[in-house]
Amino acid sequence: METPVEIAFRNMDPSEFVEKRVRERVGRLEQFYDRITSCHVQIEAPHKHHTKGNLYEIRIEVRVPGTELTVNNKPGNVHAHEDIYVAIRDAFDAMERQIKKWKQKANADVKVHDAPLAGRIEEIHPDRDFGQIAMTDGRLVYFHRNSVVGNGFDTLSLGDTVELVVHSGEGEKGPQASAVRPVGGLKFVDKP
Repeated sequence: METPVEIAFRNMDPSEFVEKRVRERVGRLEQFYDRITSCHVQIEAPHKHHTKGNLYEIRIEVRVPGTELTVNNKPGNVHAHEDIYVAIRDAFDAMERQIKKWKQKANADVKVHDAPLAGRIEEIHPDRDFGQIAMTDGRLVYFHRNSVVGNGFDTLSLGDTVELVVHSGEGEKGPQASAVRPVGGLKFVDKP
């Protein structure tokens, strides 16, 4: 963290035990995201004159690159927050969820789809329902009539450009296409 944790107490006396718990929980936040730049925690006892029935309010502000995340844990009717450590736990649990959600959004994994494999019809046998595709990497891939998308087998000709998915296992005739789709308007260019 770039700046030290700031802990403020309102309507109550500071407590080294409470500060220690807060610092432990801030350390946990840094395990979820190590680029936290600052953290401010305010602990408030709304009614200083009561000895029982105080519901502690915890406010946490965490700055991360580009934004600030805030939890304002007002107890409402949660009487468990009469215990300051429960109030701290609940507030920091809420901040952990926020950090995880923000981190997931900030580091959104953009799914990169591989470009489909391309090839050209090298051999076709309409009478026997199969053909061979010459891949751009030099391999020959077997395909069957049933693997051509949209019943387009009968429209294929030698030299047509196609996109294909190669089955992960090899068949009896070598690599086999599980899906073949004609690509109109594209030309397959041989390397010189």
